[in-house]
Amino acid sequence: MTSEAETGEGEKRGALQALAVYLERRSLVMLALGFSSGLPNLLIFDTLSAWLRDAGLSLEVIAFFGLATLAYSLKFLWAPLVDRATVPGLTRLLGHRRSWMLVCQGAIMLGLWGVAGTDPIVSLGLMAALAVLVGFVSATQDIVIDAWRIEAAVTEKQGAMAAAYQWGYRIAMIVAGVAPLALSDYAGWSVSYAIMALLMLVGVLGVVGAPREAQHVIRRIDTGGIPAAPARDALEWTIRLALFVLGALVLGSGLAGNAAILQAGLSTVGLTGAGEAVAEVWTGKPWGAFFQVGGVALGGIVIFLAARPAPGLRTRPGRYMSAALGEPLADFFGRYGRSAAAILALICVYRLSDFVLNIMNPFYLDMGYSKLEIAEVRKVLGAVMSVIGVGLGGFAIARLGLMRSLVIGAFAGPLSNLVFAWLALQGPQLWALSVAIGVDNIASGFAGTCLIAYMSSLTGQGFTATQYALFSSLYALLGKLVASQSGRVVEGAAGAADGGAFVGLTALFARLPPEAFAGAMEKSGVTPAALGAGYVVFFVYSALLGTLGVALAFWVARSAARREKAARSGGL
Repeated sequence: MTSEAETGEGEKRGALQALAVYLERRSLVMLALGFSSGLPNLLIFDTLSAWLRDAGLSLEVIAFFGLATLAYSLKFLWAPLVDRATVPGLTRLLGHRRSWMLVCQGAIMLGLWGVAGTDPIVSLGLMAALAVLVGFVSATQDIVIDAWRIEAAVTEKQGAMAAAYQWGYRIAMIVAGVAPLALSDYAGWSVSYAIMALLMLVGVLGVVGAPREAQHVIRRIDTGGIPAAPARDALEWTIRLALFVLGALVLGSGLAGNAAILQAGLSTVGLTGAGEAVAEVWTGKPWGAFFQVGGVALGGIVIFLAARPAPGLRTRPGRYMSAALGEPLADFFGRYGRSAAAILALICVYRLSDFVLNIMNPFYLDMGYSKLEIAEVRKVLGAVMSVIGVGLGGFAIARLGLMRSLVIGAFAGPLSNLVFAWLALQGPQLWALSVAIGVDNIASGFAGTCLIAYMSSLTGQGFTATQYALFSSLYALLGKLVASQSGRVVEGAAGAADGGAFVGLTALFARLPPEAFAGAMEKSGVTPAALGAGYVVFFVYSALLGTLGVALAFWVARSAARREKAARSGGL
């Protein structure tokens, strides 16, 4: 990309010009593509689980179907293939990205149609295989849609493109979560899924109406004159791919937080006890997240070994795999140099203050809100405010530029967390809950759009799909690890407030109604005021975590400005 694409700090647009970006053809197409991306995600597990339960299957069997979504965590591993391989006939007609999208959408429609025609009582294995197929192809579609979005628009329009994608995705999630359940009572599950398959035509129309992306450059892999050795190469490919799949399963189990595949594999080779032990530590609280991150690291090491050329031996399989997986990373570090580590760190910590808020439902219940009140405000008002926040993010990028918006988004997350500290002092007031959730969802939607646009700006020509898929898999990893300790932080701070270092905060809760934090002694062994103080300390702590993102956002913005200045003066 050009330097302006890297920073998005070209000439600022007027407010009307920034809003007009949403009415452009590319943005409207992105709405349809977002819908086609979101529709199969829910259908292959969440909604499908209702069908399976309705058919009388056990919860253990239903939970195993969650592995159909594992492909979404691993999609960066086959993204290099999407960057380099063409679709015979279609690529010349539609372009590299649109041809891949059309093939994926056709395969998803056929897969969902196959699910619709399968009886889970008679052919459970076939249904599971079709669900896995749909998950794999849907994850591949996501790779291609992201790549087209990045290559079809300049960076200052990436915010609007990301916002339109998220709007379409959310609409699809609502449709996939509600329509099949409602239709199943009247027409049956098979008809419901057949109709869902037909709704993928929305994505097909988006592909047909999409403008062709910029000319895609395929980076050919130079074999360096290495002679072919068919027998040896076949054996080496078998070994390397076996290691690659093994590493992918371990890494994916860590990213997804689900060790069912590892447990099943160990049980298959007679190590049932070891499989049960792995599953137990994988999901244990609060240290399970550390084992999951360890699984990611171990899987990554195995994949690295599978792709690394054999020492002292030049072979075609070693050359192909090392180039396919290594060149996108080498390109990124080569373009950004000393800034690359800071950029990756920013991606990892930018949403950290949001990821640690994984105890919000317990917080609302402890405050005294009813489950119905929580559901109404979170699912209805929260969804509306999130849509607004996403749109504001796209508008800000078009109006102010990417880096300015990125810095604003870095502030938005931590500051919105402090609103929950304020909420803890209000008692179970519905209006206060609405304000807090509304502010948080607007801030989260804004920051999320800015991060998507920023990660999009980092990709290099020829490696768009691979690099973006890697960034999107990376950004939540640290958050998962830190979030595993959220409950401990609250209860530790509550204990310190019950006669300890934070005892002074308990005075803030003197006038709260009796229903606020009423179960504190029973659930946490502290007074209601101490539990309230514990939550206040936690929300302040979560905001302080966000300062890491703020500091890195400023540093990266200054670095981008220096690169742009050097480029303009001929220094690059």
